Amino acid sequence: MFSHITVGTNDLLKSKHFYSAILLPLGYIQREVIPDGGPKACCWLSKESTLPRFYIYEPFNKQVATPGNGAMVSFLAADIVSVNKSYAAGLQNGGVDEGAPNERTHYGVGYYGAYLRDPDGNKIHIVFRGDLLSPTID
Repeated sequence: MFSHITVGTNDLLKSKHFYSAILLPLGYIQREVIPDGGPKACCWLSKESTLPRFYIYEPFNKQVATPGNGAMVSFLAADIVSVNKSYAAGLQNGGVDEGAPNERTHYGVGYYGAYLRDPDGNKIHIVFRGDLLSPTID
């Protein structure tokens, strides 16, 4: 469905540490971004696929990066342990708690997630979708 998702940052190095920390437990790897004349950037992707990709950039227009009101990026975890590790790593690397890891049955039985704000204030969700593992789910 997605080719890539980008999030703006005002401090590329700080955000790089944050995202590297939360994405490693989820199985994502960082890849080199070849300079193309645009702003400096960092990129992560799955070990198994070249798409989709997640990028952080300094804004193209050189203005201050601001979080989108109502916007959120959700990263899929393979299991509950990965959610917990990713969330803890985020807090240790400049993230701010927006909802500790917990089962959220109002979204579905087996839905387990955590919420953070990255160092620039972007809302990040880390989720294990156990609710979709049932063979009875359409």
